[in-house]
Amino acid sequence: MQLLRRRPRQGSFQSGPAPAGGLRVLFLGSSLTYANDMPHLVAALARAAGRTLDVAMIASGGACLEDHWNHGQALRRLRGERWDFVVLQQGPSSLPESREHLRDYTRRLAEPIRKAGARPALYMVWPSADRFAWFDAVRESYTLAAEDVDGMLIPAGEAFREVWRRDPKAALLRKDGVHPSPAGSFTVALSIFGMLCGRSPVGLPARVRLANGSHAQVAPELAPLLQEAATEANERYGRR
Repeated sequence: MQLLRRRPRQGSFQSGPAPAGGLRVLFLGSSLTYANDMPHLVAALARAAGRTLDVAMIASGGACLEDHWNHGQALRRLRGERWDFVVLQQGPSSLPESREHLRDYTRRLAEPIRKAGARPALYMVWPSADRFAWFDAVRESYTLAAEDVDGMLIPAGEAFREVWRRDPKAALLRKDGVHPSPAGSFTVALSIFGMLCGRSPVGLPARVRLANGSHAQVAPELAPLLQEAATEANERYGRR
């Protein structure tokens, strides 16, 4: 496997046919996963692109991968169902001990994930607003964890950084400096969509309908910036 370093292709989004049966994706994470109903936002973006993603989520505030390993619910779902991808997320994991913790439990979870027919996909997050200097360390931690298990790396945190390079005032975080705003979760979902579906999110709609009938949206003028930033991050740092 190799890092994708192509420049993003600009232009209109071309919808493709849905894969037979679609993809089944299980998300294991914390509030950085469940905020703003992000997994279902990924599924809604896929529907807008003519793709089918069946998503499920096991997430709780502050949870790390060790919690998911110990609590049992994730392992029961892995042993009882078939999946195509399992998206793994914990905190920034930039310190040496937290990095090893991320790598250790990614390796432990990889075996039941593979037995369920799935591939691990590491959802890279971002450091808190007072620790932006740690961005590179966060990416390195998640990259190492993905490489350990020959998994996918979804560089959502780098998509945030690319947005801020283009617009430093973009409000991707809530006031707590940790949790994603609706625009932040939209950015995450664009990155995840792009990696799981293997295509650029450029041209996707700024407003989509979720499975529960509600809508998620960003300002129409902001949508292209988020899409281009997610594409740039995926192609520069993503691991297929």
